[in-house]
Amino acid sequence: MKQKPEPLEILRNIADIDRMERGKLCIIRHGPNGPYFNLQRREGGRNVTEYVPPDQIPQVQTNIEAHDRFQSLVGEYETLITEQTRRERKAGIKKKPSPRKSPLPKKPKSKT
Repeated sequence: MKQKPEPLEILRNIADIDRMERGKLCIIRHGPNGPYFNLQRREGGRNVTEYVPPDQIPQVQTNIEAHDRFQSLVGEYETLITEQTRRERKAGIKKKPSPRKSPLPKKPKSKT
């Protein structure tokens, strides 16, 4: 069984990522020397497209993979901290007594 990573270990892994780029590499056309690529991403709610020269393709792909790794690590961290927070909160809650049906105290029946 795989052991869950510690929050600090995840944060260290995030800190090790020194370059990343959001987006997707797409082939825009094929030329005599191979495909031409652009990088597509969203910024400020708009699609942005940027041509990527052939010599930069490997680095951009590495940067995109680093961004994907970053997103994955942030998701792991969020899940781990959320689970921890819920456990701590639930451990501090004691079972409440069941509420009475009537908000007023019961009166003894009078004998007549």
